[in-house]
Amino acid sequence: MRRWRVPRPGKASGLLKASNLWKALGVAGFLGVAATGAVIVRSERRRRAYTPEEIRERLHARLDEEEPGRRP
Repeated sequence: MRRWRVPRPGKASGLLKASNLWKALGVAGFLGVAATGAVIVRSERRRRAYTPEEIRERLHARLDEEEPGRRP
């Protein structure tokens, strides 16, 4: 008859350690994706906060900095 060993409270088996590692990696990956999405949404809000006239003025100003006098 085979005796079953009960793991000690302070010691984790190799399988338990590996599953905790994968769980931690999964949570870290999820948080990374969530943070990236938040950054994208934030920059999109900033971009959409300009009116078309403001965008046009900014583009013309950038064009004048690059090539003065070439404005249409």
